[in-house]
Amino acid sequence: MSESTNDVSALNSLIATTLDSVEGYTEAAKDTKNASFVTLFTGLASERRQLVTRLQQEVATLGGEPKDEGTALAGAHRVFLNLKSVVMGHDDKAIINEVEAGEDHIKAKYEDALGDRELSPAVQTLISSAYDSVKAGHDEIRDIKHSMEG
Repeated sequence: MSESTNDVSALNSLIATTLDSVEGYTEAAKDTKNASFVTLFTGLASERRQLVTRLQQEVATLGGEPKDEGTALAGAHRVFLNLKSVVMGHDDKAIINEVEAGEDHIKAKYEDALGDRELSPAVQTLISSAYDSVKAGHDEIRDIKHSMEG
């Protein structure tokens, strides 16, 4: 596989996973009764949408066809479907637990991509920058979860 093909494939995989997280945060924001969580989830969904746009732009620059939808079978999607059933009870602790599970999944996907030595330096740099944002979101949710357990 050529470097460019590998780059496009890796980026499209991250786009799909990131779109799953956008969908999950959008659902969580709709379903929580906690105003500060609505603000947090809406903000994280917006940040993730911006990441998707940056990744899609790079795919297009590389001559690929950027994904524009999530992966119905992805782990993040399943987690966020679990989230949907949890939020029906509007239990903030359960919502945060499910959101954190989704965050663990997306963080792992980005870490896998960062470990791919077949990617071009430019794409590795882009993924690294996107990862910084994903990790910050992950850590924020993790910290909220831990504070709720305390």
